[in-house]
Amino acid sequence: MSASSAFSDEKGGSASEPEYGHDPASGGIFSSDYKRHDDLKEMLDSNKDSLKLEAMKRIVAMIARGKNASDLFPAVVKNVACKNIEVKKLVYVYLVRYAEEQQDLALLSISTFQRGLKDPNQLIRASALRVLSSIRVTIIVPIMMLAIKEAASDMSPYVRKTAAHAIPKLHSLDPEQKDQLIEVIEKLLADKTTLVAGSVVMASEEVCPDRIDLIHTNDRKLCNLLIDVEEWGQVVIINMLTRYARTQFLNPNVNESLLEENSEKAFYASDDEEEEDKKAEPATLAKRKPYVMDPDHRLLLRNTKPLLQSRNAAVVMAVAQLYFHLAPKAEVGIIAKALVRLMRSHSEVQYVVLQNVATMSIKRRGMFEPYLKSFYIRSTDPTQIKVLKLEVLTNLANETNISTILREFQTYIKSMDKDFVAASIQAIGRCATNIGEVRDTCLNGLVQLLSNRDELVVAESVVVIKKLLQMQPEQHSDIIKHMAKLIDNIQVPMARASILWLIGEYCEHVPKIAPDVLRKMAKSFTNEEDIVKLQIINLAAKLYLTNSKQSKLLTQYVLNLAKYDQNYDIRDRARFIRQLIVPTDKSGALSKYAKKLFLALKPAPVLESPFKDRDHFQLGSLSHLLNAKAAGYQELPNWPESAPDPSVRNVEIPDWSKCSSRKDRKEKKVEKPFYSDSEGESGPTESADSESDSGSGSASASGSDESGSGSESEESGEETESDEEEEDEEEEKKKRKKLDKTKAKKQAEESAERCAIHTIHQIRVNYNQLVSPNVSCSAPSFPQRAEQQCRGQEAWQEGSEESEKCSIKMYELLHRIKGEGLAVEYCFSRQPFSPEPNMVAVQIQFTNNTNSETKNLHIEDPRLQSGMRIREFAEIDVLAAGESVTVVMGIDFCDSTQAANFQLCTHTRKFFVSIQPPVGELMTPAFLTENDFKKEQGKLMGMNEILEKLTLGEKCVNEHVIVERVTATANLSRVPCGSDKEFAGKTVSSGCLVLVTVTTKEGGGAQLTVNCEKMLIGTMLVKDILQALSQ
Repeated sequence: MSASSAFSDEKGGSASEPEYGHDPASGGIFSSDYKRHDDLKEMLDSNKDSLKLEAMKRIVAMIARGKNASDLFPAVVKNVACKNIEVKKLVYVYLVRYAEEQQDLALLSISTFQRGLKDPNQLIRASALRVLSSIRVTIIVPIMMLAIKEAASDMSPYVRKTAAHAIPKLHSLDPEQKDQLIEVIEKLLADKTTLVAGSVVMASEEVCPDRIDLIHTNDRKLCNLLIDVEEWGQVVIINMLTRYARTQFLNPNVNESLLEENSEKAFYASDDEEEEDKKAEPATLAKRKPYVMDPDHRLLLRNTKPLLQSRNAAVVMAVAQLYFHLAPKAEVGIIAKALVRLMRSHSEVQYVVLQNVATMSIKRRGMFEPYLKSFYIRSTDPTQIKVLKLEVLTNLANETNISTILREFQTYIKSMDKDFVAASIQAIGRCATNIGEVRDTCLNGLVQLLSNRDELVVAESVVVIKKLLQMQPEQHSDIIKHMAKLIDNIQVPMARASILWLIGEYCEHVPKIAPDVLRKMAKSFTNEEDIVKLQIINLAAKLYLTNSKQSKLLTQYVLNLAKYDQNYDIRDRARFIRQLIVPTDKSGALSKYAKKLFLALKPAPVLESPFKDRDHFQLGSLSHLLNAKAAGYQELPNWPESAPDPSVRNVEIPDWSKCSSRKDRKEKKVEKPFYSDSEGESGPTESADSESDSGSGSASASGSDESGSGSESEESGEETESDEEEEDEEEEKKKRKKLDKTKAKKQAEESAERCAIHTIHQIRVNYNQLVSPNVSCSAPSFPQRAEQQCRGQEAWQEGSEESEKCSIKMYELLHRIKGEGLAVEYCFSRQPFSPEPNMVAVQIQFTNNTNSETKNLHIEDPRLQSGMRIREFAEIDVLAAGESVTVVMGIDFCDSTQAANFQLCTHTRKFFVSIQPPVGELMTPAFLTENDFKKEQGKLMGMNEILEKLTLGEKCVNEHVIVERVTATANLSRVPCGSDKEFAGKTVSSGCLVLVTVTTKEGGGAQLTVNCEKMLIGTMLVKDILQALSQ
């Protein structure tokens, strides 16, 4: 039985009831909105994880189908704290989708998202960060920044990848955070994980695309990682490295670009290079220098070449554009086969690939010639694909293959697709323009098309013939006469206008036909399109200037008709031409030059590819596809004149094998101690190795002696065999040392846990020892600190018995009157509760003030808040009259000050009691060095930091009293050697750090700083400490 059916049975619903949550559209326009998603809301409110999981699956399925599920936000967001991992994942998926729309409700769960950032499960941590970065509210920018910084240092590469994705979101929300984000990007760029590489490069491109200095030291690493990065990351990295290479390397084709380039011969340049060099000018030859490719340039080309075989079309396209922009001319040809392979893919991929091939084929024609047949058009191709293939075929046409291509074009003209037929005729015209040998053949073929039944074919042929005739009009007067005869049959305005322009331009070649054409056109002038009317006026003006006897009256008639035309452009043209060709007293000086103006020789049109100048855009980009600069496009830099310094890409890697002796290696180790910089000040004799091995002094002494003898023998020049043996011995000693260290560390940590939490009087004396002058500030390692503190506490316990009797604050649990003679008190012993470390140890003292025995003392019916737990003490069988007994119980307060309620039972009565902890008792001391304290404090800034100013009380006269008051209020430990009075602890339940700083000022003033991830605990702790220090 599924979870949904179980739920319907549980609610008593019948199977015939509609599932509103399953399909929001069920019920059509008559469905009642108030019942919409009711079943999902009830499932989300249930206590069963299986029902919640089923509900979340259905909600996510609705979102996937494009349904609106935003009204379920309040019901879903309540489950963000659910302990079931699967439910929590789906809740985060939902929140990522709707957090931006429902910002107010999402903000209420901000603390839950912050807790999610600390979750043991990497998927939950990443999802929490993703949701947090989806809430676009400026007030949480500090929280987002802190979360990104923490995630950038996460152990999981998946979380670090998510941090990289969050960087552009935060930058778009608050651009002022750019400097801090660049620091995070710099840190992530140094990451050696392939999962992170693509994401951080994308973040860098979004936030700081101009900071190429961030790429210098990572260039070689990115080249080597490229093959293992995911496909999306490969595209991003390749595009970025293309622009980077254009700024750092020299143009490999610089010598070819200095010469006049014959595109075909230059590609196959083997035998003809010497001849071309001889023909080149001496100045050009002088500029040519021998080109040597940079090793990093070669590394980039070598590591991207295998990706041409990628199954992802975008990756292949990215490598192709890299080779086109960066590779030497002789090596670019390898991309042709890969691009041709992509043309077997979907039409969308074909369209993008053909756009880029059309651009490449203009400059690199030779590399696509072997694959000419791959660009032949199929009947199933969409029109846009057909047009692009025509473009490529036209670009590839030369004297060798033009006959084959023209036969293909003849077939295409018979197609039913009119747009494609028009493009084919234009392609024939371009081939005739570019290749002089076939111009007459193409022209004759186009003239034959003039007798085609299809008017659109004839019209397009006329337009193309007009352009071709401009090149050699004297030789083709017969064609002009033939076209003049078509003027009665062709109705397409552009074609009619082209015929009239040809007759007017070359009216001297057809002196008898031109006036007759003007007569016919004058009759139909009022019914013609505007473009045709303008050409009729031009024809009339040209005939008036060359053959005024036959055309004078016709010209005046046409000009009079145009004078009253509805189109103002035609009216203005008519007035202008009348003043220009018909001189009067008012005519200006221009009328003298009318013939030169109208009958001037006009240059023949150049039929060029629309892709000719597109290569200044980076191939494969949206800007190249649109032939316009798109938003966010980064310009492709020009090649540098001189090579930049290649040493900026060098990365210093410490190589211990290069040290001349073990003595040198030892000195290098000492230079950077294991702990902070403050440890290094104590000199090489107090290095981390020697200190941590205090438990095994003889081993360390013998090790140092042997290392010393080893160094002496090496310096005196002993044979290499003895050196190798000593090195082997040294490695074995290191292994033994590591084992000893780990054992010592475990023992010390166990003793630290036993001795960490003591009563107030014990902590008080411990602090006296910490602040005493004989404590060194060299910050010993953690095991030593724990051992020192334990030894100090044991010595104090042996020497002072009075202080053991110091009172711990007792709280009344049951008054002896209310308890009918049974008095119960409790205190927080600050001792670790050994059965469960996450529980607070509560010490309970029973006193029997009656004259009779009390039996069977135990706990029943605990009433606890959600998440709280209680560990009962063992039942007390008998408590004799006048006697007392002490027991310990554990309570997990879940880091809250909510009371734990339960019944205290005897063999005769039951008493309702409650234990409410002060906020300071929810903590346990954490032992940190000063550097660790500062580091952790830096992570807990922004909303996690509370600052308060106060005036110290009269009794707080010295440091000892302040420390005593703070530690009495909260179970914290003093940070040794701190410049201020610094205290550290962590919450018992969740282990969240609590850092307290008291900075005293002159005049009895002070500043209290509390840093805690849990803001509520921080606020309550500030209140308690303020009260303690002000008394």
